[in-house]
Amino acid sequence: MAHLFDPLSIRGITLPNRVVVSPMCEYSSQDGFANDWHLVHLGSRAVGGAALVFTEAAAVTAEGRISPEDLGIWKDAHVEFLSRIVRFVKSQGAVPGIQLAHAGRKGSTKRPWAGTDKVAIADGGWVPVAPSAVAYSEAFPTPTALSKEGIRGVVDAFAQAARRACEAGFQVLEIHAAHGYLLHEFFSPLSNFRDDDYGGSLQNRTRVAREVVSAVREVWPENLPLFIRISATDWKEGGWDVDQAVELAKQLKPLGVDLVDCSSAGLVPDQKIIAGPGFQVPFAERIRRDADILTSAVGLIETKEQVADILAKNQADLVLMAREFLRDPYWPLRAARELKHPTTWPAQYLRAAPPDATARKTIGAEAAREKSAG
Repeated sequence: MAHLFDPLSIRGITLPNRVVVSPMCEYSSQDGFANDWHLVHLGSRAVGGAALVFTEAAAVTAEGRISPEDLGIWKDAHVEFLSRIVRFVKSQGAVPGIQLAHAGRKGSTKRPWAGTDKVAIADGGWVPVAPSAVAYSEAFPTPTALSKEGIRGVVDAFAQAARRACEAGFQVLEIHAAHGYLLHEFFSPLSNFRDDDYGGSLQNRTRVAREVVSAVREVWPENLPLFIRISATDWKEGGWDVDQAVELAKQLKPLGVDLVDCSSAGLVPDQKIIAGPGFQVPFAERIRRDADILTSAVGLIETKEQVADILAKNQADLVLMAREFLRDPYWPLRAARELKHPTTWPAQYLRAAPPDATARKTIGAEAAREKSAG
């Protein structure tokens, strides 16, 4: 049985435990640039003992953003500050990860606390792209259907973003193909109405994912893990479902995907989700078993008991948490203390640690910077 604090090795990277900070949009960038908010937000979760700390979805093109305030990695200038975040996360003993994304037809919308309307062109918005020229809803902009040349451009954008992620020092890369964003839009018959090589059959609808994974693997180092986040179901009849998700996982494993991050929904506004604690865990269990690939579980997972149960039952290999990490950046340290599990703490925090805690073997930010540069 896997334990919450068991390490997990994937390719050349070893995660110190099974708890991961899920990608969470912060809507706090200007022109795609990371800033002090991202450094503090992600850095504090590394201090708190998470094994792997993912950035929010980083757009691979400017028009691939959800909102004008999204994080980006579509130009080389974005790398410098991301590198600073990577150095600090590593200095705390955590593994830095980045999620690469394209919002597709759900782009050019306002950040959540500003409403749910589209952003007008005059206000910094843009015309989004999608497999078909069908809007997500009346409140969203109508996208332009991608040409085959446009699809090739998107594939290349993912590859170039992966190259930049490598330059920044990230050690895990995740491709975002969930929640109704571009790649998921290709997968589902509810949003993909194409009649060419990218529409119709399951093999055609998943073609772009295979192309993106292959292009990314050409530039992403062989010794570093590649994850993909998928929605295992659309929660609507006639849409994408877990059977198709299993087939997709089988397609992508030989192309170099190491783990499937199992979420769900987000494609259509009239989805009928049956939610509850750990409601998406069965998707991770099914894909893990039937596609013979590592998986992670995410969604309404909050307690150490939930995490322990998921791992003990071999339902997933990693557990990602989002909202709970917003409430408690130091969740892993608290869980270790409550379970009386020996773990390391930042030396600066030892006065609050259990008596048997030891100082984390970390390097300071300046030393990390010198090591990275050397």
